[in-house]
Amino acid sequence: MTLEELAKIRAEKADLVAVRRLVKEKAEEMAAKTAYRKQVLICGGTGCTSSGSKHVVDALEEALKESRLEKEVLLVKTGCFGLCALGPIMIVYPEGAFYSQITPEGARRVVKEHLAQGGSVVKELLYQETVHTDGSIISLSETQFYKKQMRVALRNCGVISPEDIDEYIAVDGYQALAKVLTSMTPDDVIKEVTASGLRGRGGGGFPTGKKWAFARASEGDIKYVCCNADEGDPGAFMDRSILEGDPHCVLEAMAIAAYAIGAQRGYVYIRAEYPIAVQRLAIALTQARAHGLLGNNIFGTTFSFDIEIRLGAGAFVCGEETALMTSIEGHRGEPRPRPPFPAIKGLFGKPTVLNNVETYANVCPIILKGSKWYSSIGTATSKGTKVFAVGGKITNIGLVEIPMGTTLREIIEEIGGGIPDGKKFKAAQTGGPSGGCIPACHIDTPIDYDSLLALGSMMGSGGLIVLDEDTCMVDISKFYLEFTVAESCGKCTPCRIGTRRLLQYLEKITSGHGEPEDLEKIEELALHMRSSSLCALGQTASNPVLSTIKYFRDEYVAHIEDKSCPSKVCKDLIVYEIDPSKCRGCTKCARLCPVGAIAGSPKQMHVIDREKCIKCGLCMRNCNFDAVYTR
Repeated sequence: MTLEELAKIRAEKADLVAVRRLVKEKAEEMAAKTAYRKQVLICGGTGCTSSGSKHVVDALEEALKESRLEKEVLLVKTGCFGLCALGPIMIVYPEGAFYSQITPEGARRVVKEHLAQGGSVVKELLYQETVHTDGSIISLSETQFYKKQMRVALRNCGVISPEDIDEYIAVDGYQALAKVLTSMTPDDVIKEVTASGLRGRGGGGFPTGKKWAFARASEGDIKYVCCNADEGDPGAFMDRSILEGDPHCVLEAMAIAAYAIGAQRGYVYIRAEYPIAVQRLAIALTQARAHGLLGNNIFGTTFSFDIEIRLGAGAFVCGEETALMTSIEGHRGEPRPRPPFPAIKGLFGKPTVLNNVETYANVCPIILKGSKWYSSIGTATSKGTKVFAVGGKITNIGLVEIPMGTTLREIIEEIGGGIPDGKKFKAAQTGGPSGGCIPACHIDTPIDYDSLLALGSMMGSGGLIVLDEDTCMVDISKFYLEFTVAESCGKCTPCRIGTRRLLQYLEKITSGHGEPEDLEKIEELALHMRSSSLCALGQTASNPVLSTIKYFRDEYVAHIEDKSCPSKVCKDLIVYEIDPSKCRGCTKCARLCPVGAIAGSPKQMHVIDREKCIKCGLCMRNCNFDAVYTR
C-alpha cells in the first residue's frame, strides 16, 4: 500500500471503527455465552488427545444430555493448558476447578455431582496442588507450575476454542491487523517490531525486525511470507501446541508481516505428522477468508493477502529455511548456499520472510501493546518470553512460557516440580540435536540467547530435556548423533560423512573399544564440520558431543580407560555378577534367563557365564534376594 492510498483511507475515516464494531459484536456474542451457568474447558491438544480426552468429551456430552444440562453448561474444546503429564485436563468455571487425569467415568461423576444444580466440586478428582488444606480452591495462576510463567505466545491456548474465529476476535483477535492496515505504514510496522527486540524463536535468534527490513528493501514485484511449522527436534512440541490452540494468531501475524514487506502470498510449511494442528489451521484459514480477513481488499483497503498450507514429509533438515523453501517449490528438501539470503532471494527466487510459529505468535501483542511493553520483558539482549517443551526426568512434563532471564533452576525446581524419585539433577539438554548439555553446576544460568551460547549450548526452538543422575552422557550424545545421521540430507560432505564418523567414534567408545586419542579426533572433526558444513544441521551436529566432553569428560575417560559405564547404561560395558553371600540357589534367575547363561544347582550358588550373557537384566530384576548386581 502506498502512502497516498493510506492517506485516502484515513480521509474516508476507514480507521479502526469497523474492526472495533466487529469485535464489539463478537464480544457481545461471547457475553451471551456467559449466560451459561457453567463452562467446561477441556484440552483438545495432542497430549491430552493421546491420553483419551476425546472419550472424556463424548462422556461429558452424553451425561449433559441425559441430565438435560446442555443449555446450562457450555462445553469448549481448547488447546494445550501446559501440564501435559496430567492429561486429560478439564477446568470448570466459574469455580476454576482443575480436574486432572480425568476419565470418562470421572467426567460423568463431575456432571452428576458438580455441574448439576446445587452441586459442588468433586475434590478427590482435582489436581491436588489447586486445593488448600481447608478444601478451598487455589487459582491456577498461584500454583507452582504457573505462577512464574508469563503467557504471551501461549496467551490464548487453553482459553479459547481454536476452531471458533468468533472467540479469537472476542479476545482482540485481528485488532492488530486492523491497526496496521488503517493507521500504520509498512515502515512503522517494521520500526515497532525492531524496537521490541523480538528475535527469531526458531533457533538462530536473528532480529525479526531486521529480517523484515531486509525483505522490504529488496526489489521485486512478488514477495512471500512463510511460516516454519516443521518443528522436528526430539521432545519439542511448542509450535504444534500454538497451532492447535490458537491458529489465528499466526495467520494474523503473517498478514502483518506481508503488509510490512509488500507480499501478496504466504505459505505455512507444517509436517504431516501434526494432524490436529493441520486440521485446525485449515479451519482457521477457511474462517478468516469467510470473514474477509484474508483475501482481497482486507478491511476495505487495497491490501490483499492469502495463505496456503504445504505439508512436509517429516525431514528434520526442512526446518532449515532454504531447505524448507526448496521443499515448498516441489523439490527434494536440501539447503542452498547463503548468501544470497532468503530476504533477497528466497522462495521461487523472490524476496521472502520466513519466521517460525512462536515468532509470529509474539507479533500481535507487540502491535497492540507497543514495543516498550514488550522490550520491558526479558534481558538486555533477549527480549520477551520463551516457550519451552520441558521433558525428561522431571515431575511436571509440559509446556511452559517464561520471561527471558528466568534461571534454569527456577524452571526445573519450581515450575517443573523437581526431579522425581529423589534423584539428583545432572544436566539439561537445550536446543535439540543442535544444542548442548548444561551441567548441574550451571543450574543458576539465566535462560537467554547469549548465556546458553556461552555454555556451549543454544536456545534452539525450545526443547528442554532434563537428565538425572542415572543418565550416561556419552549415551545421550550418541542418541543425538544417531538422529542427525538419519536426518542429514547428504548434500554436503562435512555433514554426510562427518556426522557418521562422529557416531562411529561414540559407538566405539560405548562398546568398550575406545582409545584415549579418540577424544582429540572427535574435537578436531567437530571443528571442521562447524566451519565447512552447508547448513546449521551439520554446523551444530557436534554440539551435544562437545558439550558433554567439556563438562563430563570423566565419563568418557571411564568408558575408554576403565571400560565401564558409571551410569550402567551402555550394555556392552555392563557386567552382571551374583553375590555368593546373598545367593540362596532358588534357581529363579536360571529359569528366567533366555539364553541359559546362568548355571547352578538348587540351593547352591549360581554363576553367570559372561560370554553367553546378553545383559537383558531379567535376573537382576527378578532376584528375590538382591543377589544379582552390576559392575
